[in-house]
Amino acid sequence: MLDHEAIRKAYPDAVTVDDGTGAFDKDGKSITLEQSKIDAARTTLDAEAAAVKYKTDRTTDGSTTYDSYGNQLDMLYADMLAGKLDTTGTWATHIKNVKDSNPKPS
Repeated sequence: MLDHEAIRKAYPDAVTVDDGTGAFDKDGKSITLEQSKIDAARTTLDAEAAAVKYKTDRTTDGSTTYDSYGNQLDMLYADMLAGKLDTTGTWATHIKNVKDSNPKPS
């Protein structure tokens, strides 16, 4: 089975991809597929997906997400009044917890 998404990434001119007959451009001409190009495109697509997952895990989908902007501003204000604008403040520990819970993909 062909990796349709990776083929379309590697060959932007491909408008049709068929498992049985291959890939074709807008004029119906067959496109010669090179597995190394398809593999490179798959690697790029996977990296792009990991970056999106990393972002959504930290903002909406993860087990530990960023609090709302309003709540973060309240944390900062309370930290300012308490003289805790360092790594011991509520806001800093909250951000560190989110980042530690959702490490960047390598």
